[in-house]
Amino acid sequence: MSDAAPVILVDDDPDMRAATAQTLELAGYRPQVFAAAAPALTAVDADFPGVVVSDIRMPGLSGLQLFERVRSLDPDLPVILVTGHGDVELAVAALKDGAYDFISKPFASDRLVEAVHRALEKRALVLENRRLRAAATGDADDITFLGDAPAMRRLRATIRQIADADVDVLVEGETGSGKEVVAEHLHRWSRRATRPFVALNCGGMPESIIESELFGHEAGAFTGAQKRRIGRIEHSDGGTLFLDEIESMPPGLQVKLLRVLETRRIAPLGTNEDRAVDLRVVAAAKVDLSDPNARGDFRSDLYYRLNVVTLRVPPLRERREDIPLLFGFFLRRAAQRFGRPQPDLTAAARTHLETHDWPGNVRELLHFAERYALGLDDEASPVMQDVATAGEGGLTERVDRFEADLLRAALRESGGDVRTTIERLRLPRKTFYDKLKRHGITRAAFEPGDPG
Repeated sequence: MSDAAPVILVDDDPDMRAATAQTLELAGYRPQVFAAAAPALTAVDADFPGVVVSDIRMPGLSGLQLFERVRSLDPDLPVILVTGHGDVELAVAALKDGAYDFISKPFASDRLVEAVHRALEKRALVLENRRLRAAATGDADDITFLGDAPAMRRLRATIRQIADADVDVLVEGETGSGKEVVAEHLHRWSRRATRPFVALNCGGMPESIIESELFGHEAGAFTGAQKRRIGRIEHSDGGTLFLDEIESMPPGLQVKLLRVLETRRIAPLGTNEDRAVDLRVVAAAKVDLSDPNARGDFRSDLYYRLNVVTLRVPPLRERREDIPLLFGFFLRRAAQRFGRPQPDLTAAARTHLETHDWPGNVRELLHFAERYALGLDDEASPVMQDVATAGEGGLTERVDRFEADLLRAALRESGGDVRTTIERLRLPRKTFYDKLKRHGITRAAFEPGDPG
């Protein structure tokens, strides 16, 4: 019963109180029973996770007075009033003032249980939205990367422990799990923080281009090399070189990288001159390089050279307790970027956050938050839920408002630039201007420095 949702039950009739408490217990709730309203108030605060069920007519404080006290403490805490036949008008007036529901005596057990169930769902959403907003105002560094899951706390401790050690690091994790963020923290928390952090994605890049990107070249080293270029390795001298998707590095280049790791010297294309470099290498892989089958043609000697320290970034499904914190932060940032109010969490969105496996990990969660901020995520979106339920205006009016909001958000994000906006919205120029005119939107109001 300790994990059951609490329900404060207030009734001065002992028989009614006992019967109602039994009904709530059988339904799986945890009733906190009071014979008067005044003592019940001591059990309520703004973070109370349950609901209040109270009779209206009681000596001392009445149920209506209890409701008023609860409303002043937390207007979002649901209060269900139990009324006699002559109190219906009072209960209806209380509904208009914000009471959640009222039940007339005598009532069926199912009616009470249904009302409590709906009220608890509403309360859970209110508290979840508060937690999301509170989390969104926290330290972005802590929220976006670390979270509060045990695996992430261990990862943070390990990174801090090795940040100043001059060892190369291999970071393993699924796509979108935050491997580059780990590399950035290794750099940021080290004595190299004032020097460059240089990143290169090895996936999908031809060998000749990667070699030039990594090692640089002298003028005339190959056709089209008109001037000297400093490579990523040399540019990261004194700092950190991050090589993402290192398992995709061509085999021929792996040999050259191995030599750099062993000697800390490079020879740019077009010269035989070795140059010393002082850098830390952080390599990231989305496969388990310790497994020969997963490693493929990745050289085992390079793997063992990189495998001085290996850090594993857990996928999001293994740290589900961090999802609300991350989502709250991403949602607030997206709402600010799109110039829209931050929407509350709907029941559908909450279910999606709790049940989805998140194969794209933190990156997928970020994109979901951005779509949600724009009201574009199907049934989980507050905008789409509004279309499906009663709302102000008909479908045409709501679609028009939604279109106008998207136009304003795109203009705000582009600083009023027409070309960027129409490319982002994929609209012909004439259609774009026609829509601005129809919605009464002034493009110049979104240019930098304009107060509108």
